[in-house]
Amino acid sequence: MANILVTGGAGFIGSHTCVELLASGHEVIIVDNFSNSKPEALKRIKKISGKDVKFYETDILDLDGLNKIFDENRIDAVIHFAGLKAVGESVQKPVEYYHNNITGTLMLIQAMRAHDCKKIVFSSSATVYGVDNPVPYVETMPTHTATNPYGYTKVMIEQILRDVAVSDPEWSIVLLRYFNPIGSHKSGLLGEDPNGIPNNLFPYIQQVAIGKREYLGVFGNDYDTPDGTGVRDYIHVMDLASGHLCAVDYVLGHKGVEAVNLGTGKGSSVLDVLHAFEKACGKKLAYKIMPRRAGDIAWCYANTDKAKKLFGWEAKYGIDEMCTDGWNFIQKNPNGL
Repeated sequence: MANILVTGGAGFIGSHTCVELLASGHEVIIVDNFSNSKPEALKRIKKISGKDVKFYETDILDLDGLNKIFDENRIDAVIHFAGLKAVGESVQKPVEYYHNNITGTLMLIQAMRAHDCKKIVFSSSATVYGVDNPVPYVETMPTHTATNPYGYTKVMIEQILRDVAVSDPEWSIVLLRYFNPIGSHKSGLLGEDPNGIPNNLFPYIQQVAIGKREYLGVFGNDYDTPDGTGVRDYIHVMDLASGHLCAVDYVLGHKGVEAVNLGTGKGSSVLDVLHAFEKACGKKLAYKIMPRRAGDIAWCYANTDKAKKLFGWEAKYGIDEMCTDGWNFIQKNPNGL
């Protein structure tokens, strides 16, 4: 059992991961500034787990605030989710993205170092593979062709963490490269609840299914894929959460840096997901083909061998379960959390 600080723990992936951590006996301390999450998520985490969670409403850019958290708690390891994450917005606001994501991580590392906490699991992304690598993506591939500032913040933070480990071999770091997390907790109490217009496919489909939006905009149907729409590696958020549990256990017992993909190793197109959701909700959903989005690629899916070898982890759920759980969540929470 360990004390785990979870930055961004009230967010989509963070909240599901906190539930898994608590279920496995770890103590959880959450820090979040609610910039893209809601306080209600904390209540839901407690309701599902039946356990109390310590919470600080602090921005990771606030070094004094972070130091206070480390002063007041014995923290064994950190899972670092906190960051701005909308690809399109990052193109519009590069300075804000670089400042928030990179400076925030530097503040966190400073606070960790000052309190001799040298174990971190970082929430990275498949976007680090950029446009030049062939699928499936393998962890050894170069990561210098991200297509947007959000992707580059992940590339740079991975590099910073590698440099930290070189400077001090006591550090233990896992860089988790997520593919496309969707779905919800089985209870329907937790799920993806973005502020404003969703940037991701799945919450958009959910809002169409519940009648909040007229149709799904599909960006491009002329890609070199079976049905012309972009193919992604969709992973159930609970599979992703269990991957974090494995990564925490790993950093608690190993030194050095490892980059690890978390995906299913299979690709589904935008229309595949739409049709699977139609099956889950029992009705046809309207969609319109729109122009391609800048920075989008045709194919993106993982080679998942390393996660299996290093952690003994593999995804359990398929696209049908992701959609069934996502439909359950939006029915129970039509206006989100």
